[in-house]
Amino acid sequence: MSESLRWQRSTDTLVLSGKLDRDTLLTLWQQRETVMQNINVIDVAALERVDSAGLALLVHLREMVRAQGSTPLFTGVTDKLHSLITLYNLQQIIVSAEKSV
Repeated sequence: MSESLRWQRSTDTLVLSGKLDRDTLLTLWQQRETVMQNINVIDVAALERVDSAGLALLVHLREMVRAQGSTPLFTGVTDKLHSLITLYNLQQIIVSAEKSV
């Protein structure tokens, strides 16, 4: 169902897919402590849609990883998501792995 948010952990990577918006993020929010353990990379390539609430959750997930002593990288940042990141002036917070190479 494309109206939902899905995620999968793979080693140190969290892969998000579907829609990350105010209507779909509650389950991930409720499970964030478990989901984010030992995550260093957040792959957002398969996200079809991200709204401002979803972007806020990405910032929060980043801070959770930083609290564990690591700085996460985001992979698969689409042009649309990059535009949203720029609109909210979060380029220094949502750091794309593609940009840091």
